[in-house]
Amino acid sequence: MPIAVYNVSATSARVSWPPSAGCLDTFYSVMYSPNWNSLLVAFKRKSFMHEERIPVSQSAAHLANLLPQTPYLLCVTCQAANPVREQCQVFGTLSDGGEGQDRAGWELATGAWLTCCLLLLVIAGVLLWGCLHGGCAARAGGRKGCSVVTDAVRSGASSSGRLYTPRGSCDNGGQRGGQRGLHELRTLARLSGSEPA
Repeated sequence: MPIAVYNVSATSARVSWPPSAGCLDTFYSVMYSPNWNSLLVAFKRKSFMHEERIPVSQSAAHLANLLPQTPYLLCVTCQAANPVREQCQVFGTLSDGGEGQDRAGWELATGAWLTCCLLLLVIAGVLLWGCLHGGCAARAGGRKGCSVVTDAVRSGASSSGRLYTPRGSCDNGGQRGGQRGLHELRTLARLSGSEPA
């Protein structure tokens, strides 16, 4: 009796067999067990872990509650007789797809988390470099700043009576500061009565 096993999943399978003339007035016994290595020595009906009785009007059965990724020995006999080798078939269930999907999802989430961490570290490094570079430039610019007021105070008035103001050494911010300093010096000179022409 050739047996066909199909639609195999992690926990179920479908089995079919051709009708037997000797079972017209009785039933079919579908026996299967995951411990099939020990059953190969002697095919005893009592050695199988599971047995289902199928009416003779049917020539197929659905097997449920199987173990994932497990080899099974399946035998179909007439009227609960001990099977012979020709009445048996070995098949294996598939791996649990849900567990594989969970693992794949976990790996994907871990990869995304690591990528985000690396991206944040790069952004933090760029911002830190920018702050340090900008702070150093601001300090350096502060040291080099326009010294109009200081030079004007040091040099005083020139022989023509005008205040000395160096040109070309200040940026816009320095020019504004220098103009404010000149305004203050002119105000002081006006108050003291020696305003330059």
